[in-house]
Formats: sequence, structure tokens, C-alpha cells
Amino acid sequence: MLTPQTIETVVRAALIEDAPWGDITSQLLIPETAYATARLAAREAGTFSGGAVFTAAMTLTDPSIVVDLAVADGDAFDAGDTLAVVSGPARSVLQAERVALNLVQRMSGIATLTALYVREAAHTSARIVDTRKTTPGLRAFERHAVRSGGGHNHRFSLSDAVMAKDNHLAVLTAQSGLSVTDALLAVRAQLSHTTHLEVEVDRIDQIGPVLAAGVDTIMLDNFTVDQLREGVAIIGGRALVEASGNVNLATVREIAETGVDVISVGALTHSVRSLDLGLDVVVAGSIPGGVPDTEPATP
Repeated sequence: MLTPQTIETVVRAALIEDAPWGDITSQLLIPETAYATARLAAREAGTFSGGAVFTAAMTLTDPSIVVDLAVADGDAFDAGDTLAVVSGPARSVLQAERVALNLVQRMSGIATLTALYVREAAHTSARIVDTRKTTPGLRAFERHAVRSGGGHNHRFSLSDAVMAKDNHLAVLTAQSGLSVTDALLAVRAQLSHTTHLEVEVDRIDQIGPVLAAGVDTIMLDNFTVDQLREGVAIIGGRALVEASGNVNLATVREIAETGVDVISVGALTHSVRSLDLGLDVVVAGSIPGGVPDTEPATP
């Protein structure tokens, strides 16, 4: 999902936003011949994500910058660890710093939070998955970060699967005059065999009519733990069971233990805290051999 083309498109846009006419601070304060080596340092423990994104922010600013990653996406680290070392023209490193940090901090924050949820459910077969509650334009980055933390992805977009929620069903049944079961059977008849059909229910009595339509996944929305157990028993393996709503780190273990197959967690992306990482210059000097041919790019 996180392709080189996606990384370049998003990172270039971020670099243009941050320095549309160049970095006037570095241009005025930093000699053109200055060279710097900096370390990406962890100021708290976590799970890493965004190595390729961090690298792209540096090299798209200036191809002469060299980035050596010390960890891979999905690796755990401790406070004080060096996650990467960056070397290159000081002006370029400083120009790229904020965009590179913003992205890797957010992605690592998502990966770190996801790993906590995954750990709580690890003794069960339940998958922790994300939702479409992502930052517009950054979905591929944030979804990748969830996978770095050991989680899984829900449908990427509205184009990937049929997911009928309460509002869809209200309009569908009112317009068609059909029962929920018959309306869903009519929907199923229009789908290719490769298209997944998921339906949301918010009451126990809705499960039977939905199940009778042969759907692939039933989402039990805002069910209590006891209701989740009952729902799992009613469905009896005839469809995948997704739990959604009221999921947090204090509740996810008990939810996973009800026997659901999937637990969707919007908080993984919509209310996550960026991890505290920093870029610290450790060596400063002059560029060996003078000013390089490649000037820092104004994207």
C-alpha cells in the first residue's frame, strides 16, 4: 500500500508546503560549505515506522544527503536509542528536518499505540484493525504504521468493499420496500464473487435477518461484552464477526476474549499522539571537497 510513488507524492507536497521559496533561515545563517551529521534519537520508547518516508524527506530535499537507518519498521526501541544517522550539506539537512520528523513521529506514534492493542489481544485469535478515520492525504502512511505495530488494515477506501451501515439500510429498505434480508440478497446478486459484503448491526435481533442474507462479515456496533458473546454464539462461524465501538486499551482484552474475529479501533489513527523523536546534530564541519554540484532542492 505504501508505494515509492505514494511516498514521493506526499513528501514532495509536504516539502513544498514547508519551504515554498526555500529555507531563508538556513540560507542566511548556515555557510554554503557547512556539513552536518545528525542522529534521529528516541526520547521515549516505542515501535518504529516510517523509515522510507524519513529517508525520502531528506533525499528529495537534497540527493546528496545520506541516511543510514539503524532500525526497521516494526522494531521496538528504547529511549536514547539512535534510530538513524543523517549526513549531508547542513543547509539541506536543516531544511528537511521538520517534515521528516513530523511524518516519522506520527507514524511511530501509530505503530506504538497499535502494538499496545495487539499485545492485549495476543492470546486470542482476534485481529486489531484500523478504520477510515485517518488524516486526509496520509491514509497510506497511517495504514502502514498500523501494520508496523502488528495490526491489520480494514478496507482502504469506499471502493474496496461493500459495508452497509444503519443509514444505508434505512434508505435501502425504505426505497425498495423489501425486508433487510431480501434487500441484502438483492445487493449480493449484483456483486462479483471477489467483493466482500459487510453489514453493521446495533441490536441482537438484527443479526438473524442479516445472517440469512449470507453476508461475509457482521459488525456488532457498540455491543456490551455480554452481547458480543451472545452475538458470536448466534452467528456460529457462518460469518466473520467484527466488534466496533467502545474499544480502548482498558476494554480491548475483554472484547477479544468474547470470540470476535476482528476488533476495529478508530483511535489508532484519529486520536494518536506523535512519538517524541528528535534530530540532533552530532558533527558539524565543512563539506569535503567544497560545495557539491547539487544544490538543496526547492521542491
